[in-house]
Parts: sequence; C-alpha cells; structure tokens
Amino acid sequence: MTLSSSLVKSFKFCSISNPKFLKLGDTFKQSRVFSFADLVDYSKVTLDLNPVHFDADCARTAGFQDPVVHGMLIASLFPRIIASHFPGAVYLSQNLQFKQPVYIGEEICGEVEAISMRDFKKKHLVKFSTRCFKQDNILVLDGEAMAILPTLQLEQHVVI
Repeated sequence: MTLSSSLVKSFKFCSISNPKFLKLGDTFKQSRVFSFADLVDYSKVTLDLNPVHFDADCARTAGFQDPVVHGMLIASLFPRIIASHFPGAVYLSQNLQFKQPVYIGEEICGEVEAISMRDFKKKHLVKFSTRCFKQDNILVLDGEAMAILPTLQLEQHVVI
C-alpha cells in the first residue's frame, strides 16, 4: 500500500450532486493553525533547522516577537486547496511575497482565486492569485500559482 492510498483510505467523501464548473473570480479558502509539532515535522522533512523557527531569543534578535512558522509551510496551503477541489491537478509554479510573520497558534486562512484560464492539451491551464491572511484580515503571504487542471468541474466533497 502506498502512502497516498493509505491517506485516501483514511477519509470518506461524499460528492455534492449539482456539478459546478470553475470560472474566473472563483475563490476557495481553507484555514489552518500551525503548531510547534508542525514546525518540527516540517524541519525533519526539509532539514530547515533555522533557529528563528525554534529559538525565541534568536527570533527576537532577528526582529520577531517569537519563533516564526516556516514561510513555505504556510504556502503549502495553496496546493492543498487547489487539489482538494481539482483532484489530479498538477502544480506548475508559485511565486511568493512574505508580508508579515506568522506565529505558532495563529489561525491562517489560505485563499486561491482563479484569475486566468486557457485550454492546454485537453486539460486546463489556470493561474491563481494566492493569499494568506491572519486575524483582522492581515495579509501575510501574497503571490500567484499556475496549475494544470484535468477538468474545470469542481469536486465538492464533504469529509464524513
């Protein structure tokens, strides 16, 4: 059993029957709170052991209030959002601008908005505006992503 098949088997989904298709301006959002354990797990995979993520004194010396969540961990919300609505999507590119620090325990809302689309080899090339916000609608991350979608039909699943 592969990792992906074991992850898929751990969730049950039911589809919503009224199909909807992606159009320009459609926006999708998901929220997440990052924990210290998330930072530890991320650093194990990436080997990013920068002490600004773990050591309060080092973080303060760098100008932060506390240790900060890895920026790329925050950006991982974007492919998650896209793939949850378009299974089989292939992420092509992402540009990012980090605007504000994110601290452990803050709720972050990731948002992707379809800003251009064109047919591409029987699939669809879609450019998304990508943003993350924290409390009081403070922009913490801004950018754009490109993805190839196998279909423009939205997969609207409810986790049971």
